[in-house]
Amino acid sequence: MGALFALGSTRFALASFVSQWASASRPAIGVTFFAGSIFFTAAAYLQLRGAQSRTDRVPALIQFAGTLFFNVSTFQALKRGFDVHQTNLRVWAPDVFGSICFLVSSALAYTAVGRCGPGRSPAWRIAALNLLGSVFFGVAAIASFIEPSTSEPVSAAVENACTTAGALCFFAGALMSIPKATAPAPST
Repeated sequence: MGALFALGSTRFALASFVSQWASASRPAIGVTFFAGSIFFTAAAYLQLRGAQSRTDRVPALIQFAGTLFFNVSTFQALKRGFDVHQTNLRVWAPDVFGSICFLVSSALAYTAVGRCGPGRSPAWRIAALNLLGSVFFGVAAIASFIEPSTSEPVSAAVENACTTAGALCFFAGALMSIPKATAPAPST
């Protein structure tokens, strides 16, 4: 699960970072975002399936729904020929809903971890990184709204920078969630 979240995060970080400078490779960037969304969804499904309690299931279910919204958004972004209204409806709206789901899920998980044990534990750090990543994704979603008067996003620079930052937060949290291999005990 952690490896899948890490793979999805790297795709989002790479695509948003490259988006700041490479307009010629837009189709490849779109495919990279879509691939990242598939990795996120697979990881979220495993997390949902493994949730043991209601405290774990609710955030996992909301997060899974968010990944499905990202699947729709990134897939629709691959298509061409939309006008501004269609782009905002088919690409931006699912992105915003996915970002809201991630923010709610992360806030619930952060709150649950804070109640269950001492702060600054590994679980708390992972939850804090995911919450910060969700805030960055939310800001990116808002900045990606296409203004009808200009047919341009509110701020492509903010959108790309915040998507990169959010993906890096998710990547760090994903790496921290991967269990460390332990060396076998020496035989006596």
